[in-house]
Amino acid sequence: MKLQQNTRLALFSLLEFAADPERQIPAAEIAQKYEVSSHHLAKVLAELSRVGMVQSVRGVGGGYRFVGNARRLTLMDVISRFEDVLPSESVHSEETPVGQALASVLSEIDEIAKASMSSITLATMLRIIERKQGASAATPGSKGKSKRVMA
Repeated sequence: MKLQQNTRLALFSLLEFAADPERQIPAAEIAQKYEVSSHHLAKVLAELSRVGMVQSVRGVGGGYRFVGNARRLTLMDVISRFEDVLPSESVHSEETPVGQALASVLSEIDEIAKASMSSITLATMLRIIERKQGASAATPGSKGKSKRVMA
């Protein structure tokens, strides 16, 4: 499953916010970190705010903060806000046995991907990130650098 840039930005942002839910993180900080336009990111964050996953705080010291439930919010909950997750339309080649077989396999792969994304919560992702950071901090050559989640 290939995700569009908006979807990836939504996931990156939500994981940043969920890693430190008490902190208000400016959009510019996330835009700089992921090397994207602040204007582009603002559109994604507006959608996340509209659906109640983040809260926007204006003014000095403002930014965004996570207001969802990381133990209940799944990757598919986020993905479905930005992607068309319906089955793809038939194409002419599916009229042949080869086309039908290939379409069947690809459809099954899509369904497995959707089921997986529906079972992985933000809390699970944060644990995976922490494990990866712990492993990289313990790796020779890392010089004991420890990073906060998604830093």
